[in-house]
Parts: sequence; C-alpha cells; structure tokens
Amino acid sequence: MDRAVVAHLPTSSSSLSCCSPYSAPLRRKTARPASQIGVPTLSFFCNSAFSPCTARLVTGIPPVGKVRLGCRRVSPSATPNRRLSSVRACSKVGAAGSNSLPNKFSQFSDACWRFLRPHTIRGTALGSVALVTRALLENQHLINWSLLLKAISGLIALICGNGYIVGINQIYDIGIDKVNKPYLPIAAGDLSVQSAWILVLCFGIAGLAIVSSNFGTFITALYTLGLLLGTIYSVPPFRLKKFPVAAFLIIATVRGFLLNFGVYYATRAALGLKFEWSAAVLFITIFVTVFALVIAITKDLPDVEGDRKFQISTLATKLGVRNIAFLGSGLLLANYVGAVLAASYFPMVFRRNLMIVAHLILASSLTFQAWLLEQSKYTKEAISKFYRFIWNLFYIEYIIFPFL
Repeated sequence: MDRAVVAHLPTSSSSLSCCSPYSAPLRRKTARPASQIGVPTLSFFCNSAFSPCTARLVTGIPPVGKVRLGCRRVSPSATPNRRLSSVRACSKVGAAGSNSLPNKFSQFSDACWRFLRPHTIRGTALGSVALVTRALLENQHLINWSLLLKAISGLIALICGNGYIVGINQIYDIGIDKVNKPYLPIAAGDLSVQSAWILVLCFGIAGLAIVSSNFGTFITALYTLGLLLGTIYSVPPFRLKKFPVAAFLIIATVRGFLLNFGVYYATRAALGLKFEWSAAVLFITIFVTVFALVIAITKDLPDVEGDRKFQISTLATKLGVRNIAFLGSGLLLANYVGAVLAASYFPMVFRRNLMIVAHLILASSLTFQAWLLEQSKYTKEAISKFYRFIWNLFYIEYIIFPFL
C-alpha cells in the first residue's frame, strides 16, 4: 500500500507548514490537475486520521504539551522513500505528542520512587514487620486481627518518616550527589527542588498525623525525635553529617534503637501489654544497632570522590577506602560471632541450631565478599557492589529474626 501511495504523490512543489499552531495556513502554489482529483496526496495523509499532526492545526486545536509537530517540505526531486519517510515521521511525532501527559506522569512517578531511596524503605519495612511478628508470636493468645489496620498505618508512618529523612538529605546534598549519585532525581534534574520540598513536608506531616492519632504520646515523641535527628543530620547550620562520630550515632540511633524499640513497644501497647524487653528483641536491637554503625561507616565508601571535592570529612576520606572496608567487615564479623555465642549460651531463648548455622553462613559470605573487594583493587564498581551486599545482609537478618 505504501508504494501505491507514493506512486500517486504529486510532483508539484507543494509547501507544507504544519509544525506549529502559529504556522501559516497550508498553501498550494499550483492548482491540482483535475486528473488527480480523488487521488490521495501527501497533504491528505498529513491531515487525515493516519497522522494527527496537522489535524489539530486545521481544526484549531493546539497540540498537546510542548511538542513541535510537523512535516517536512517535500521537493519534486525527492525520492519515493524520502517522501514516505516524511509521512511516517509526521505520524510518529504526532503520536508522541498525544502521549506526552501519560509519559510525564510516568516519569514523575519514577522520580518520586527514586527520591524515596527504595533500599532504605525495604530495611524499614522488613524491620517493622519482623518486630511486630516477633511480638505477636510471643503473645499468640492476644492476637486480634482487627489490629491489622493499625499495624498497616504504623508501617505507612515509618515509610513517611523514612521518606522525610532521605528526602531532606537529597535537597541539601545536590552538589555532592551530582558527583557521587548523579542518578538521584534532584541531581539528575528529574525532580525540582520545589517538588522535593513539597514531598518532604507531606511525608513529615502525614507521618506525624498517623502516629499521633493512633499510637499515643510516647511513641509520637519517639517519632518526632527520629525526624529531628534526621533533620539536623542534613540541614545547616547543624549538618552533623560533616562530623563522622555524630553522623554514626544518629544513624545507629534512628535505624538501630528507635526503630526496634519503638515498633516493639507500640505492638505490645496495641496488645494491651506493658513494655518489657524480651531476650530476642534485646538481641536484635543490639545486633541491628551495630549493623547500623557499619552502614554509617561503609555508606561513605562509594562517595569518597564527592566528599573530598566538597570537603566533607568522613572516615573513608581520612583513613582510606581499604581500611574502612576492613573495619566494617570486622564489626559485622564480631556481630555474627556474638550471635553464635548468644545461641550457644541461651538455648532456651533461641533456636540454637538454626541461629548458629545461619550466622556462620552469613559470616562466610561476608568474608568472601571482602576478599572479592580486595581482589578488585577497590574500584568504584566493586565498592558499590560491596555496599549493596551489606544492605542485603541487613535484610536477611530481619527476615530470619522471627524464626530464631
């Protein structure tokens, strides 16, 4: 069909100007011979249902979005293939313009998801689910499925708090992220600073509203403390992330103590119980607090280049990537040794065989990954892979915790 259409295309110098709503109307320099009446022409195809690019212009409807729609001038000497390409190009551009709104929405959704830093959301979600599950398993006779909605609202509040903290950090780290993490939405130009501020404020307000209306004064105070620590970590004039010890303590407090203690306390309160530590929850709180310290140390490993450029003092910039990798690995190995000892000395609290075998496997995996990092000569790609592996170990600990 395409060849048949091309064969009937007029060879007169027709001038088409259909690229813009501000273009002049279509003009013909010469009248079309009577013999060609009823024969499809290039003008017909550009204005027909086959290609919407000029249909909007003819009917007075402006094109969707800011896409410039149009067809090229076709000279009499143009080959049939080039003429046909003009028709196809016009059709494709018109189709792209008609889909601009869904595309923009899709791009904005993707930018918002990256803005939330999904790997941190997974850690928060797994941690809260693990602590709630453990509290319920310890008090199975008190399980009330009507509390499910309350548990879901608590998880949403934690995700909102997580979004507030990581979001405000991105807003004040744009320059550094353009060097270290150019894929983040603000640094990449996919999300404006104004939109980021709106998202951050919505997260903070929504989280506080959910917690205060469902979990009482004490949990609301803990939640507010977490938001405050996340704020002074990133926002001038405090910007405590510039000071290694303060930065480590904030991360360990928020992700280690506040998350585990707060979720377990809130779950027992929802069950109508007074708070008291269980040996298992005390173990996971100490274990994850040490783990959070390791994350706080190793998170700077992939960012050494940008931190040095912007004079951000971290242990990685002071002691070097190799030393910090060894330090983080050593702390995690000590954590795993502690887990094995806890299972050995308190068999009445833990499932000893499962706990010992699981942590020996995880310790061996960590040792192997540290060896691979050493063999790679600490390239940026290998460092990033090692840091992701540490997060995977973090997830695994929460996944197996309810069964230990």
